[in-house]
Amino acid sequence: MQALLKLSAAFDGFLTLIASIFKWAGLLLVITVCYDVGTRYFGVPKPFGLNSTMVQESEYWLHSYFFTMMLGYALIKGTHVRIDLLRDRFSIRGKYWVEILGLVLFLLPFVAIAGFYSAAYTYASFLEHEVSKSTVGLPYSWALKVTLPIMFALIGIAGLSQLIKAVAGLRGQLPPDQAAEMLGEEI
Repeated sequence: MQALLKLSAAFDGFLTLIASIFKWAGLLLVITVCYDVGTRYFGVPKPFGLNSTMVQESEYWLHSYFFTMMLGYALIKGTHVRIDLLRDRFSIRGKYWVEILGLVLFLLPFVAIAGFYSAAYTYASFLEHEVSKSTVGLPYSWALKVTLPIMFALIGIAGLSQLIKAVAGLRGQLPPDQAAEMLGEEI
């Protein structure tokens, strides 16, 4: 079990690294929105051959990168939605079982299916050299769509990490600080 907990810690470290990189997309998004508003309402010209459509499309690209690359990290930090109305009545062992069943029956199968289809969707976009629907928009739409299969891969990694921790918790081998974070409560 200790080897699996080390693997879980490695997964968590990887997801934390990805989140620490892509958190900057949030700051870039704020800067881009301010730049967009400033250039539109104050008549400031856009340099580097940019136009309003490109700037606005880059806003949702940045939002997409920020959101999709953070979901795996959010899962390991226990910030996902839980149905606490029923779950709060369960014992600690019952809560671990709910986590295990939810991960094995719902999250991991969904991630596998959605990851497969989103990868095919992205690959088709790449092969077709898909560009923005706007004639003056951003090229390389596949570079935005690639966030979907990556997102599902990151969520899958987080799900495996949580599964390892839930099994360790069920066996009484999960450190209390990790148990509290995983279950979203003090143990």
